[in-house]
Amino acid sequence: MKPTFLALFPGLALGLALGGSAFAQSANCAPHDLIVERLASGYGESRQSIALGANNTVVEVFASADSGTWTITVTAPGGLTCLVASGQAYEYLAEALPNTDPGA
Repeated sequence: MKPTFLALFPGLALGLALGGSAFAQSANCAPHDLIVERLASGYGESRQSIALGANNTVVEVFASADSGTWTITVTAPGGLTCLVASGQAYEYLAEALPNTDPGA
C-alpha cells in the first residue's frame, strides 16, 4: 500500500499546483475542524500522517484500523480542507527502514 500512495503523491501535488482555484471551489470542502469531526464520527478515522504539499498546502491521511477506510485531505493556507481521495482496505505498515550503509 505504501508504494501505491507514494506513487500517487507527485500527481496529487501537481494537480493541486495546476488547479488551485478549482480545489478551493470543490463541493467536497469545509473547515478543517468539521472535516476531522465527520471523519471521526462517521467512519472512525483518525489522522495517520501529515505532510507539506504544493503551494504550502497540508496533506493528511486519515484512516480507521477497525473499518479499513481511509481518506486523503488537503488543507489550503486559508484553512479550507478538501477531500481528495478515499477508499477501503487501509493497512498500517511498520516496515523497517532499508540499510543504506555501504559497509554493511
